Amino acid sequence: MLKAEKKDAEFLREMSKKKLIDLLSLHIRNLWRVDGLYFTGIEEKFGTDAATEIDANCWKIMGKLEARQLSEKLGVKKEHMDVPSVLWVLRNTSWALYQLGKEIQLLEDGTGIFRVTKCRTQQTRIQKGLGEFPCKRVRYGYLRSFVEELDPELDVVPAVCPPDTHSQDVWCEWRFQKKK
Repeated sequence: MLKAEKKDAEFLREMSKKKLIDLLSLHIRNLWRVDGLYFTGIEEKFGTDAATEIDANCWKIMGKLEARQLSEKLGVKKEHMDVPSVLWVLRNTSWALYQLGKEIQLLEDGTGIFRVTKCRTQQTRIQKGLGEFPCKRVRYGYLRSFVEELDPELDVVPAVCPPDTHSQDVWCEWRFQKKK
């Protein structure tokens, strides 16, 4: 058995910024690989509906946890939360960082838009011949619990997300706004 000479935090602090970013990117990709592997395993054995139900429940819990932990790490206080702050925290989630293409907009009326233009998960499924994953239920539960944890006065509204018909350059689009 090898004995670690340095504590993990000390070891990581000594890495170059480039190596740390590469390592972070690798871990994010691996997190999503595991997500895809467990999903397809459940899907093969029990069907897409069962896999989606389990996935939705997991990501609903993850949304709350990730919102709480990221807002703390990023120093964003709940009492100062608004749509731009929620979008900034969301931008730092593993889900957002994993996307191949994304756009974030803030409209004049205060509505925020988070749009995925190139979805790595969907592209991987299509390349493997699995077809599009109807992810709206999973992603909506995640984003709703994420937003509720940060600011219960805000709402998230799906503009488009599979199984919805979407254009080639937009996989999903989510609107963040004050509750009406």
